[in-house]
Amino acid sequence: MSKKKANQNSQYTAANIQVLEGLEAVRKRPAMYIGDVSARGLHHLVYEVVDNSIDEALAGHCSEIETIIHEDNSITVKDNGRGIPIEEHIKEKRSALEVVMTVLHAGGKFDKDSYKVSGGLHGVGVSCVNALSKHLKAEVHRNGFMYVQEYECGKPLYDVKETGKSKLTGTYVTFKPDDSIFQVLEFKFDTLRTRLKELSYLNKGVKLTLKDLREHENGNGPRYEEYYSEGGLAEFVQFIDKTRESLIPEPVYFEGEKNGIPMDIAFQYNTSYNENLHSYVNNINTIEGGTHISGFRRSLTRSFKNYAEKEGLLKNVKFEISGDDFREGLTAVLSIKIAEPQFEGQTKTKLGNSEAMGAVDSFVTDELNAYLDEHPKEGRIIVNKVVLSAQARHAARKAREMVQRKSGFNSAGLPGKLADCSSSDPALCELYLVEGDSAGGTAKQGRNREFQAILPLRGKILNVEKALEHKIYDNEEIKNLFTALGVHIGTEEDDKMLNTDKLRYHKIIIMTDADVDGSHITTLILTLLYRYMKKLIENGYVYIATPPLYLVKKGSQEKYCWSDDDRDLAVQQLKGESKESSVNIQRYKGLGEMNAEQLWKTTMDPDKRTLRKVSIENAAESDRTFSMLMGDEVAPRREFIEQNARYAKIDA
Repeated sequence: MSKKKANQNSQYTAANIQVLEGLEAVRKRPAMYIGDVSARGLHHLVYEVVDNSIDEALAGHCSEIETIIHEDNSITVKDNGRGIPIEEHIKEKRSALEVVMTVLHAGGKFDKDSYKVSGGLHGVGVSCVNALSKHLKAEVHRNGFMYVQEYECGKPLYDVKETGKSKLTGTYVTFKPDDSIFQVLEFKFDTLRTRLKELSYLNKGVKLTLKDLREHENGNGPRYEEYYSEGGLAEFVQFIDKTRESLIPEPVYFEGEKNGIPMDIAFQYNTSYNENLHSYVNNINTIEGGTHISGFRRSLTRSFKNYAEKEGLLKNVKFEISGDDFREGLTAVLSIKIAEPQFEGQTKTKLGNSEAMGAVDSFVTDELNAYLDEHPKEGRIIVNKVVLSAQARHAARKAREMVQRKSGFNSAGLPGKLADCSSSDPALCELYLVEGDSAGGTAKQGRNREFQAILPLRGKILNVEKALEHKIYDNEEIKNLFTALGVHIGTEEDDKMLNTDKLRYHKIIIMTDADVDGSHITTLILTLLYRYMKKLIENGYVYIATPPLYLVKKGSQEKYCWSDDDRDLAVQQLKGESKESSVNIQRYKGLGEMNAEQLWKTTMDPDKRTLRKVSIENAAESDRTFSMLMGDEVAPRREFIEQNARYAKIDA
């Protein structure tokens, strides 16, 4: 890797490493530190090591970061930063490298002279990765030499040792996750690609590479990709909006600093009806928003409103223009760097620093006013879009109020098709969204009436990606869903959020047929939930049921199968030694082909079923995917389906 020219006056030594607490609890309760021990937590190990390298880039000492997936599913992350200090730590009386790798919350990011800002899992540090790895090797290139230390389950195997001369600088970390802790051990190339590509936009000028040395099922050998952005967030917005029709030629892009807070902001308007706002603090995706988002929205509304009034663009408008109107069709990415971020919210992804609101508000106001003075044509296009949005909002408000009046716990106001459960405890109750009356009837017969409710949906619900808001609230199936759930959309300008105070179910399970139509209906429902009830997904309330594809029978023996491989294995097992044995294979084309007992046994019984929890691992990528799948552009959707959809058929 090439060597980065660092600031020669910047001192980064063992004295900069501060120790806050020990490592003991990490292996005992890993989920507390990395979220979970499934695929999500596994990949967070990689993010944590990469984020350490990104911290070096933020400090101006690193330009290249390479991530390698080895054949045995171990990971190497290399950077060309300064290299972790290896000198003796004054307080700990051992190498600073060993301290960083073995003590939780130990590192340069806790010393303001080393790093002004830092990312990572809110400061957990690479020691957490070490604690959860069967084996980890740290290799440091620094001061003209190479130094190495290895660990097992977080414990050093030997003291840090010098192993030779080196003309490079940087840190190389290779680790293999502990198979006694993680339920999943296979790293997904696409999952890592998404995060690294995101980081390249957030840190323009830093080259990130991903190399996969494993052999794949299709026979292809190693895969290699590079992620590098010159344009930063302006390019990020264009990437997110790739399948939407833009209203202005180029994204609006501001970069600068206000009150000691560096910030990057890019946005553009498109012909859609949704607001797509993505925010980051020190490269951490603030999914729940926070004070920086409030400052941005407040400034955007005020600045555009003042401009529109000054230019006389609102003289024929008979009603008040709201903040919602200025955000319809807006795609924006906001990234700020803050020295001591305070994170709040259920998932600790909401920024609470009060100073961020004023700083962002002031910065955006100054920059946006200057932009509108220099780009009057774009300003008029945006305001005209806002006026149309305001007109549609009036119709939507009436429709939304009708939905809210019907919502609530009063069973008399619930949809007629809803077969409710007897329990009134939301934490225990489940709502199955079922495709059609036939499957709905089977599900009603097979369910446990105490805690399982059934809502049949008629046909394919409205595609909300391409619909005006008032059309959404007018739609009968969508009104039924809002009413059954007991939720409604808030109306406050700066916080138009889903109100879940009276949510009636903490498990919302999409249960459709295992065919093309069923997949389409699932996607339509998920699009609705993502665009208008995202809070349900963020809180972990949304699931997808997995009914079996086959029933394999031989006499009184039977096996349910969820894939073609399962089916083939079941056939072999039931045939046994006899090649002449008669085995019957039934393919379930729809839920209605199962009787109530079979549906309960395979898909609805909490002790036996498999539910797939829907999560938003990456909001920007999710936004782009929903727009691509449910929008107007055919070519990217066809390409995605051919590459990913299980039932896609490619015509010759």
